[in-house]
Amino acid sequence: MKQFKQIFLIAVLMLCSITWFGANAQKRLPASKQTETLKYGNPSEQLKNFLKIAAAANVSFTFPKGFREINAPDNEDVSFDYAIELPGKDFEIWFQVKSQKENWASYERNLGNKSRAVANPDSLYIGMGKACAIAFAGQDNYLVRTIPADIALRYNADAGKSYLLNLLDSPVTKSYKYALLITLQKDHTGTILAVAFSNEKGAEFFKNIAKASNCVKFKS
Repeated sequence: MKQFKQIFLIAVLMLCSITWFGANAQKRLPASKQTETLKYGNPSEQLKNFLKIAAAANVSFTFPKGFREINAPDNEDVSFDYAIELPGKDFEIWFQVKSQKENWASYERNLGNKSRAVANPDSLYIGMGKACAIAFAGQDNYLVRTIPADIALRYNADAGKSYLLNLLDSPVTKSYKYALLITLQKDHTGTILAVAFSNEKGAEFFKNIAKASNCVKFKS
């Protein structure tokens, strides 16, 4: 656990210095389609759907150089909106974006109504991150930290959490060993959840994360 905490400190330092950033098998797109997706000239159906979901939450997504699209897991065990990988690196990132606008409107309508009280949508990112961390790593196999306000601001977010996960050996997460989970919250607007998976927990892991820096953020 001491070594794991040291790795987590490295993760926090990388977050502060580089700008933040289950299926058993996932189908890769042909190289020609990867080029089209990167340019957005002829995006895949998965990307078009993800961009619609992102737009509803006031989120922008820019495809990071060097990555390629893979099918996001979407089954009874886990559901994400989009996924990418670094070819040959055993490294991939899954994205989930949720609009909180309708939830916020419902919350405001029911203020003061104890029989129909709902949780404040601006706090849902905490439960989302914790639930995902436990599902992937188990009850006590992760470390969580609050993302500093200045880091969150780079992504036009109001709050966020980071989780360093020592993953369970599971086909849901393709038997990856480690992950860095990030949640970002824009009040009254939406939530971003991203999980970066790797079998390497040292500097190479965070170098790969750096390659996807700024690929997703809330619009200003």
